[in-house]
Amino acid sequence: MFKLKLFALAALALIALVLSAVEGCAPAPIATPTGPRELVVMTHDSFAASDSVIKEFESANNAKIKILKAGDAGAALNKAILAKNNPLADAFYGVDNTFLSRALKESIFDAYKPASASKIPAEFVLDSEFRATPVDYGDVCLNYDRAYFQKKNLAPPQTLDNLIKPAYKSLTVVENPATSSPGLAFLLATVGSFGKDKYLDYWKALRANDVLVTEGWEDAYYAKSSWGGKGGDRPIVVSYATSPAAEVFFSNGKLTEPPTGNVIGEGVCFRQVEFVGVLKGAKNPDLARRFVDFMLSTKFQEDIPAQMFVFPVLPDAKLPDFYKFAETAKKPAIVSPTDIDANRDAWIKAWTEVVLR
Repeated sequence: MFKLKLFALAALALIALVLSAVEGCAPAPIATPTGPRELVVMTHDSFAASDSVIKEFESANNAKIKILKAGDAGAALNKAILAKNNPLADAFYGVDNTFLSRALKESIFDAYKPASASKIPAEFVLDSEFRATPVDYGDVCLNYDRAYFQKKNLAPPQTLDNLIKPAYKSLTVVENPATSSPGLAFLLATVGSFGKDKYLDYWKALRANDVLVTEGWEDAYYAKSSWGGKGGDRPIVVSYATSPAAEVFFSNGKLTEPPTGNVIGEGVCFRQVEFVGVLKGAKNPDLARRFVDFMLSTKFQEDIPAQMFVFPVLPDAKLPDFYKFAETAKKPAIVSPTDIDANRDAWIKAWTEVVLR
């Protein structure tokens, strides 16, 4: 009986060994295919890109892009900073040189130097570590109503000083720098042109010449301008050097010439440069890095002008035909990102005291 039990145990062990060997030879289970990963891109409200361009990135990277619009550039950056320990997105696009130093000081970006970095003109590279990569640029300047000045037989303004002359009284509308990106850019243009000690003297003179202040660009450009079609009577508006081109584009063929012109003389304009970066703690940092590369691709760069009405940073990107009406300033006012970061709030506060109170 003992030998029988021993034989049975041996037989069971042999069977177990055979089954184990057979199981080891069995094919591995087939992995279940995974769907596209979601890439969240946090931006300001003015971000735009063609559907076909977005889909090209998604197809090439098995990804789905979610655009998280978060207010104007300043408001969006504030949200990104507040959430930096638990980021709301993988990448952030739209911080410009007026807020760049703050973004870098708050350390919200991981460094990533894209493959096309060497093609970017040095003037746009404001962070040598490439925590923020330049994507596009445009000049905030003065637009004027061509028909108004022809009818009045008055020369359009050429300089900032023209605006404080009696002939130009009650003609200009600007945006509040505390609530408007172009408003802040124009304030910086006056700082760069007149200096930190004298820019307020200029604004005092501008106020005495009945400058009108609005809270935002849309109100200034459409409601208060003499060409906006909403009863406004101001023929000079702080806007963009691409605005005349946009007028032609949105006319759908009705206009062959823009109704507005640009004032782009020395020190009148301020150049805004917009950046993209990979957010620290991103869920999909590899996708975010690929998106940075994609924003510097020919496809994306050539999509920018007709979507966001700014210039691509890559010089070899082709511009649409209507951009013959878009301009860039040869000598924009210059204020360093470091100076802006150190003085932005103080300059806005001082401006508010002088102009609004």
